[in-house]
Amino acid sequence: MKNEILLAFNQIAERSKIGHEVLIEALESALVTAYRRSVNASNAQAVEAKVTPETGDIRIFAEKEVVDDVHDERTEVRLPIARQYDADVQLGDVISVDSTPSGFGRIAAQTAKQVILQRVREAERESQYQEYVEREGEIVHGTVQSINRSGVTLSLGRAEALMPQKEQMPHERFKTHEKVRAYVVEVKKTTRGPQIIISRTHKNMLRRLLEMEVPEIYTGTVEIKSIAREAGYRSKVAVAALQPGVDPVGACVGMRGVRIQSIVRELNDEKIDVIEWNPDQSAFIAKSLSPARVSGVYLDDDPIDGRTATVIVPDDQLSLAIGREGQNARLSAKLTGWRIDIKSLTEASGEAVRSLQTSDAFADLAAEHGRDLDQVAVTMGKIIEKKPVMPEEYAPMQRLVHAYESKRLELRIANREVHMERLEAIRAEIPARAYRTPIDEVEELTILTVRAFQDAGFETAGHVLETLLINPDRLLAIDGISPKILEKVQMELLMIEDESEEELAAAAAAEAEAERLAAEEAAKLEKEAAIKAAAEAEAAAQLAAEDDTSESADSETSDDDDSQMPKKKKKKKKKKTITYDDELGVYITTRQRKSNRSGASWDDDLEDEWG
Repeated sequence: MKNEILLAFNQIAERSKIGHEVLIEALESALVTAYRRSVNASNAQAVEAKVTPETGDIRIFAEKEVVDDVHDERTEVRLPIARQYDADVQLGDVISVDSTPSGFGRIAAQTAKQVILQRVREAERESQYQEYVEREGEIVHGTVQSINRSGVTLSLGRAEALMPQKEQMPHERFKTHEKVRAYVVEVKKTTRGPQIIISRTHKNMLRRLLEMEVPEIYTGTVEIKSIAREAGYRSKVAVAALQPGVDPVGACVGMRGVRIQSIVRELNDEKIDVIEWNPDQSAFIAKSLSPARVSGVYLDDDPIDGRTATVIVPDDQLSLAIGREGQNARLSAKLTGWRIDIKSLTEASGEAVRSLQTSDAFADLAAEHGRDLDQVAVTMGKIIEKKPVMPEEYAPMQRLVHAYESKRLELRIANREVHMERLEAIRAEIPARAYRTPIDEVEELTILTVRAFQDAGFETAGHVLETLLINPDRLLAIDGISPKILEKVQMELLMIEDESEEELAAAAAAEAEAERLAAEEAAKLEKEAAIKAAAEAEAAAQLAAEDDTSESADSETSDDDDSQMPKKKKKKKKKKTITYDDELGVYITTRQRKSNRSGASWDDDLEDEWG
C-alpha cells in the first residue's frame, strides 16, 4: 500500500469514527479472501494477512509443507526457505511462510478501497440508525424535500424521513423547502440505512408540544393523564397536578391563553380542550364532556359488555354534549376509556315514568316518589305541547331520573350476579372436551349449519352449547338456524363426552411426538439450508475468482503488448449459469459453447460442484 493510500486510509478512519483496529481487521480478512481467489487456495489451508499501519506494508502468510522438491508452490516450500523462518523446522513439517504473490499490491489496493468504503457506509448507516432510534417518540425539525403520492419526504440533516399520507393532517399542504415539525413514530434498520417514519397526526405529538410549551409538565409538576385526538379538528387533554396549590389547567393554557395558542397555531388551528383529571370517574366523565353541562353520570362496569356510562344532560345541552357528528362524545369516550350513552333530561324522564308505571321491579320506587311522578307527568305534558317550563319544574325530573337510574343499576348488578352463578353451573355440566372441539369437527352437523355458527362468532361446540342452554334466542336470531335445527344441534352436542384417562394420555403422547417430529423436521430444513447456502457461496466465489483471473490476464496481455503489436479483439466470454439440482444435492455450472463446423447442435458443458 502506498503512502498516499495509507494517508487516505487514516483520514477516512478519522472522519468516519471507525477504529483503526476494526478497519485493519476487516482489511486483513478481505485480503485473505482475495489471496485465496487469486491463487485458488483451498479453504483447508491456513492463510493469514498482516497489514502494518505505520508503513502500509501488506504480507500474506500461508501454511505450507516442508519438502525437498516443490511440486505445488501453493502448498509446498523447500527446506532452505522454510529454515529462514524457523531454524529447527524439518522435512514434513507445516510452517507459515510469506506467500505474497507478485503484483498483489494492485489487488490489495482495490480490496482496501472496497473494504474502507463499505465500512464507511456501514458505519454511517449504523450511526444514523443509533442517532434516530434514540429519538423515537420525540419531535424533529425537517425541511420538505419532495412531495409525492406515497407521502412527504423530509430532510433531517444526516438522514431523510417519510411522512406517509395517513400521518398527514387533513387539509394540510406542504411546499418544497418548508420547515416542518413532526413526531418520530418508528425507526427501522434497512440495508439502505434507517427508515424513519414521522407523523403529525399522532396523539403523542400533542404531548411533546405541551412538554415543550409548558414548563410545569416538563419538570413534572403537572402530569398528562390521557389524550384523545382527531388530528386537524379537535383534541382533549386530561391533566393533573402533582403538587398542591398548582392549577393544572391554568398552567397549560397560560396567561391569556398564550401557551395553548402557540400549540394551536402549530397544529393549524386544531381546537384543544384541557380538562382537569379526577380520580372519581363520574366527575371525570362529566368534565370530559365540556363545554356541555352534565346533570348526572351513572357507571356500569360490566365484565362482559364492558364499561358503560349513562350521562344525563339538560335538553339545551344535548347537541353540545354530542358535538358535531358525535365528535365531542367520541373524544370523551377515548379520553376516559368508558362507552358513553348520552340522554337528555326529557328523554330520561320519559323512560323513568314508563318504567315506574309499568314494571313491577320499580313498584317500590313509584310509591316512594309518587309526588315527583305526578309533577313530572305535568311537566312532560307542557314540553310536549311546547309550553314554557320554569327552571324549578326541572328539579322533580332530576330527582326522579336519579332515583330511577340508581335503582336500575342496582337491578342490573343483581341480575348479573344471578346470571354468572347460572353460567358457572351450566359450564360445570358441559364436558370440557366440548370446549376443545371446533364446531366444524362435529360430523353430525351440516356444512351450512357450521358455517352459520362460525359467521356468528361461535368457534367451539362448548361455546354453542353454553349459549344454547343460557339464551337460545340468541342462536335463533342467526340466519339459517331454525328451532328444528337448534333441537338437532342440542341433541348432537349433548352426546359429546369427556375423554377417558387413556385417551388423555394418548393425546398427550401424540402431541409430544408431533412436537418432536416438528423439531426434527425444522432442524433438517435448517441444515439443508445451511448446506445449500454454503454451496452457493462457494460456487459464486469460484466463478468470481475465474472472472478476476480472466480479466487480470487480459489486462496484463494488453499492457505488455500495447507498444509492440496492435490490440487483439477481446475474446467473448462463454455464458455461464448456475442451477441447483435438488435430487443430486449439487450445484451445476453450465457453459454454453457454439457448435462445431460439422453442423452439430449447440452443446452444454456441465461441471458438478458438490454442496
